[in-house]
Amino acid sequence: MSCKISKSIISGNITCPTNKSYSHRAVFIASISEGKSTINNVLRSADTNSTIQACKNFGANIIERENSLEISNEIVNIKSANIDAANSGTTIRIAAAIAALSDGKSTLTGDSSLQKRPMQPLLNALESMGAKSSSNQGCPPISINGKILGGEIDVPGNISSQFISALMIVAPLTQNGITLNITGNLVSKPYLDATIATMKKFGVEVQTINKYKKYFISNQKYKATNFTVPSDLSSLALLLSAAVLVGREFSIDVEMGDLPQGDKLFLDILEKLGIQVVTNEKSIRVVSPEQLDGGKFDLGNTPDLLPPLSILSLKSNNPIEIVNVHHARFKETDRIKIICRELKKIGLKIAEKDDGMILEKSDKLFSANFNSESDPSATR
Repeated sequence: MSCKISKSIISGNITCPTNKSYSHRAVFIASISEGKSTINNVLRSADTNSTIQACKNFGANIIERENSLEISNEIVNIKSANIDAANSGTTIRIAAAIAALSDGKSTLTGDSSLQKRPMQPLLNALESMGAKSSSNQGCPPISINGKILGGEIDVPGNISSQFISALMIVAPLTQNGITLNITGNLVSKPYLDATIATMKKFGVEVQTINKYKKYFISNQKYKATNFTVPSDLSSLALLLSAAVLVGREFSIDVEMGDLPQGDKLFLDILEKLGIQVVTNEKSIRVVSPEQLDGGKFDLGNTPDLLPPLSILSLKSNNPIEIVNVHHARFKETDRIKIICRELKKIGLKIAEKDDGMILEKSDKLFSANFNSESDPSATR
């Protein structure tokens, strides 16, 4: 897909899209729950469509309506399946863990980008609980032959929290439950909180022994429920950045809900940059000065804020430094490399670091042709 964008001013009112991470988690968990669940406000996108199809392949009965899904299982009996996750890392990682609950052999793959994303830490964990697997040097395509029984396992946290989320989601359906020891420094912590919160909505309790380090999930049953997906604060961050750069009397309707989202941090970041954030019960707007203050920002727990924060350097008097986000190199693309490469095309001064970047506005900006490398988040 290609599009041409000209200098513009945006105004009016827009509704923030619903949350992709919660959509993924709710669909997967509803598909391994007994009974009929309704998922309201589910985000329909290429990634979530991959998750919906994966769950159908595992044997869930899913009725698709305009803004909701009805997902039902009389008895949870996970079938072996062939899964094409396309470009969705969340889909293939959670689906891989669910595949290990089946007695049969499942195969999982995706597009050329997904086939470069690491899976070995998750495969190691599944193998330690009795599964057999094969892969392309630790990346998709992969095959998994279960059935895992549970137990105590060690999982590194420094590459992706999705490995831990995937294991948490399947833990209640293992015979022995799972004790998770997270080694190293866990990245993207709020996404683990999102997993635990979603599991709780479906009736499963996670015992926190040492937060972000050790958890125990006993053998339990997921209970069907009605789940409403909140607004997506990652998308909200992009909309707010657009409002700061080219907005005029622009407001965004948003439904926060009661579920945790780490990307709410972006509201604090905007205020530190000198932007006034005006909120009421159902909407948000920003009042921006002519120039922003700049600053240093740690995105270790919120890597999806990398694109919307980086573009705000276009309006900042002082440099914007982004740190502690090395794991953004393991997304659909190397997002640090791609964002630095593309924003340099329009004249920004950028110093690429191993775990982030320093961005500084130049005196002259240029038009350019951007290449997102098929990553929907890299250069939005």
